[in-house]
Amino acid sequence: IVNESANGLKNVKYSVAMARTSEPHSATSQFFINTGDNAFLDKANAQDGVGYAVFGRVTTGQEVVDKISAVKTTTKRDPASGAPMADVPVEPITIISVKVVE
Repeated sequence: IVNESANGLKNVKYSVAMARTSEPHSATSQFFINTGDNAFLDKANAQDGVGYAVFGRVTTGQEVVDKISAVKTTTKRDPASGAPMADVPVEPITIISVKVVE
């Protein structure tokens, strides 16, 4: 997917952005919710000159995001590559539903 980080949306608390690898146009199916203001992820401030594309925001249920960000985490190995993955929740977190608001 072409990285759309120049869309004017900022990586601020509760915004939803595409997760990607070090390759700027590698986002396909994963996302993250910013739990704080992360201006360093915006195109204007990104070290790679591209940044991370914001495509949505949490409009209700912010307290749920806050609870998720407070869970205990650990480091685990990626089953495919064996690389360490930091900040993996000890107990799995499942998103039960989302709603698109136009």
